[in-house]
Amino acid sequence: MDDSALLLLLLNFIFIGALPRLFFRSDGTFNLKWWLTAAPFFLCPLYVAAALAVGWQPFVSGSLLTGLTLVAVLLSVGSIALIFMTLGTHRIPLALWHQENDAPRHIVTYGAYRRIRHPFYSSFLLAFLASLFAFPHWGTLVFAVYGVVSLNTTAAREERRLSSSEFGAEYRGYITQTGRFFPRLGRIPAAAQAAQPVENAAQVIER
Repeated sequence: MDDSALLLLLLNFIFIGALPRLFFRSDGTFNLKWWLTAAPFFLCPLYVAAALAVGWQPFVSGSLLTGLTLVAVLLSVGSIALIFMTLGTHRIPLALWHQENDAPRHIVTYGAYRRIRHPFYSSFLLAFLASLFAFPHWGTLVFAVYGVVSLNTTAAREERRLSSSEFGAEYRGYITQTGRFFPRLGRIPAAAQAAQPVENAAQVIER
């Protein structure tokens, strides 16, 4: 595995791992659901580093592995860029994931949320895909699948809560125009076209 690709991958997961401490509000606790969701973010980069240290080989080699490594670099760059874009969208910290007191205050449909409903989760999925392409192995495949399932479950739970909140009608309309993790091509949310960032506006609590 290329050293620069490995370094970029590790930096990607470091940025993700720092989010709960540096950005998310601390008015909740790291409950079991949080740990079940967060575990692969810690274990996946450790697995890749350990596998390389003991000399495990990926499933592919040669020019194919080189091509996959280039894709992994692009995915890592995209993941990191999306993280910072999403951070720039919010003006107040979000609640910790899987908290019971994360009632929505406002529906955010601009910035990183203009075309996708869960840009943080999208960046996390890109990181898992980057690890799989950088080091194609059973372990990285398991982490990628686990990440998709756990994040999709978490996102669905949040969407149910938002849909049943006081902003339900607005949010259900937003759902029809956006993708959960990736954009619906050719569609721009009507709410996003009209919404303008307001400095003192409360943001939607996504976690």
